[in-house]
Amino acid sequence: MTGTPGLSPWTCRREFPIFYHHIDVLNHLNHAAYFPFMETLRCDYYLPLLGTNDPAKIDMILAEATCRYLAPVQYGMTLVGEVAPAKPLGRTSFSLLYRFRDEAGTIVYARGRTVIVCYDYENSRKKEIPQDRRARMERDAVDPIPEGWG
Repeated sequence: MTGTPGLSPWTCRREFPIFYHHIDVLNHLNHAAYFPFMETLRCDYYLPLLGTNDPAKIDMILAEATCRYLAPVQYGMTLVGEVAPAKPLGRTSFSLLYRFRDEAGTIVYARGRTVIVCYDYENSRKKEIPQDRRARMERDAVDPIPEGWG
């Protein structure tokens, strides 16, 4: 288990109760369950930046998704999932970092990362991160090194 004294909260978080259907044959949270959790957090963070709740308005493509499993999660637990952009942002792409911790903030059970490319679907090509979103993401961005992404 990863102790995290003084873990500072990120701006976007939600709770994920662990239900029976999340559990695998080894009696802990199945590794694949984290990816839908990350998708939910990604929408929780990104849709307000767009000023909409309509996922059809998303102007990005997921280029990469990674998850590191640090400790087993048991049935009945509640994970606190958090998401934040990683410093620095690129011109057309950025990374989002995810962490899944206990409610007290003392144990991190998993860490995830996605690489996102801003995309112009009408012209089928990547595009620069819009300035208004860039400003918000830079304000919310965290250093990836203390979070295990160097």
